[in-house]
Amino acid sequence: MIKPAQASTPIDTVARCAPMTREPLSADEAEQASTLLKALADPVRLRLMSLVLSHHDGEACACDLGDDFQLSQPTISHHLKVLHDAGLLDRDKRGVWVYYKARRDAIASIAALLS
Repeated sequence: MIKPAQASTPIDTVARCAPMTREPLSADEAEQASTLLKALADPVRLRLMSLVLSHHDGEACACDLGDDFQLSQPTISHHLKVLHDAGLLDRDKRGVWVYYKARRDAIASIAALLS
């Protein structure tokens, strides 16, 4: 039985790319990579990624992430959702709280692409 082709996520595409110093990106690869880079390009989201990555085990409760910003919790949640939707964070709901964990494979793929 042949499985239907699965849509490639930006993380999947970036993980398959050769480093840009070795060969140029195709138009599709650049489009997919830009999704990830756009998610990180916002200063709040970049700081949130830094906070999650530096937390114990690279995981943090959304309730602990708002104290470093002068933003409302819904705004922080929006930025975390953007990072999650881009494939940079995984999330796990535990009771009323949502815990975010950095996808280190995604971060490593971006670093390898840029190296």
